[in-house]
Amino acid sequence: MSLLDELLSPNALTTVFQPIVAFGADGTRTIHGYEALTRGPRGTHASRADVLFEYVRRKRAEALVDRVCALSALRAARGLPGSPSISINVHAATLGQDEGFCHLLVDAAEACDIGAERLVVEVVEQSSHWNSAALARGLAELRAAGAKVALDDVGFGHSNLQMVIELRPDLLKLDRYFVVGAAKDPARRAVFSALQQLASALGARVVAEGVETAEDLTVVLDAGITLAQGYFFSPPLAVAALHEQFDARHLAVCSPV
Repeated sequence: MSLLDELLSPNALTTVFQPIVAFGADGTRTIHGYEALTRGPRGTHASRADVLFEYVRRKRAEALVDRVCALSALRAARGLPGSPSISINVHAATLGQDEGFCHLLVDAAEACDIGAERLVVEVVEQSSHWNSAALARGLAELRAAGAKVALDDVGFGHSNLQMVIELRPDLLKLDRYFVVGAAKDPARRAVFSALQQLASALGARVVAEGVETAEDLTVVLDAGITLAQGYFFSPPLAVAALHEQFDARHLAVCSPV
């Protein structure tokens, strides 16, 4: 059995979740949502997400594996505390090639008692080529169902300003490269301050990824960015561990916005 066959077999993948924290004007923290992160079979190199998806892209199997990942994430998300938004990573190539993917995603969410308005599709792209017309149709179908769209890893690789125009995302996820060490680097702070201004002009919100220290969080908030994600708050965890953390920290879960 090839690794791809193994990835597509039942229960081969596991899903962990990392919280996205929202900050109010008075400094209060709430859980805005959770990003679903897929891990491959234990004991294989694919247990590392970067290795898993590099392999998938080399095999040009993004659509096949994105389907399996989405179903795994939605099933696991049924046990999350509260009714948070759930971010699921999807390749732009999948939205541009698999005409049935959006319908599958919305139907699967409803089968798991997760309303489409709680879904955030985080578009990932590792290629400079995609079918713009098909991508636009997929995004329109998702939005018509009530889901929101995020652009992942903004500022890094192919998640560039062209993709911002193509997607018109509701959320711009600033890559951790710009966040880690930003407290000591004016150039990094200038980048995410500029992105926050761009997001405001587009009616979108920025999520700062990779927040690891209180100092970096401070400069993120000083830039007007009020959504943050990273190990400073929590590593990616299984649902059971998130319940323990949720109870211990008494963080409220806000409605999807």
